[in-house]
Amino acid sequence: MSIPTGFDELIHPATRLSVVALLATTEWADFAFIRDSLSLSDSALSKQLHTLEEAGYLEIHKEGGGRKRRTRLRLTERGRTAFEGHVAALQAIVESARRTVTTSPATAAGDISTTAATGMAQQQQHRAEAGR
Repeated sequence: MSIPTGFDELIHPATRLSVVALLATTEWADFAFIRDSLSLSDSALSKQLHTLEEAGYLEIHKEGGGRKRRTRLRLTERGRTAFEGHVAALQAIVESARRTVTTSPATAAGDISTTAATGMAQQQQHRAEAGR
């Protein structure tokens, strides 16, 4: 199976995918909200955000200073498009697997195995009833 169009290696790692998925639901989000929602340390989240920002997927806006500093994040249009394409690619992979499972000879063999197992169980039940 080939990788579908839109699959994004940059977004795919679980932490970045989680960050982008959260940001896709809103216009702006606070750094602390993302950090707490994903149970990440400041440094772990910062590293992922830096990677996404370098790719042009994320915009970071810092306000204030000192202890009152507030960091807000949002997906750029490029980031939203990449996320939507990645989600579509993942859905295509799942659908392809479902089609393969429902049409493959292995599935038919699985059905035969299930039928055979049911028949054996019925035979055992008949023997047990006959032995009473």
